[in-house]
Amino acid sequence: MKQAKRICQIIQLKPEFAEEYKRLHAKVWPSVLAALGKHHVSDYSISHYPPPQLLIGTFKYTGDDYEKDMESIGEDEETRKYWKEIPWWTDIDEVFRFEGGSAML
Repeated sequence: MKQAKRICQIIQLKPEFAEEYKRLHAKVWPSVLAALGKHHVSDYSISHYPPPQLLIGTFKYTGDDYEKDMESIGEDEETRKYWKEIPWWTDIDEVFRFEGGSAML
């Protein structure tokens, strides 16, 4: 089985938009979820850190061409309509990962 690439993204919300963002994501459009799945995105979660109004999203990517798949998601008509409702994400670099197991001492 191919190792998934883990992606982390971050955006800063305007405080007045936080509740609307949560409302939109309480019922993500099925077509948007289908586009994500079709293009090898899984295990997607978004967390909100209120003091600086940060949203932190993480997901696994299991495809072979991340750039092409992200472009294809962006070309999906329903997904583009949905994205008009939300701010845009910035990818951030992973600096540490621990996947469990026993550590060597």
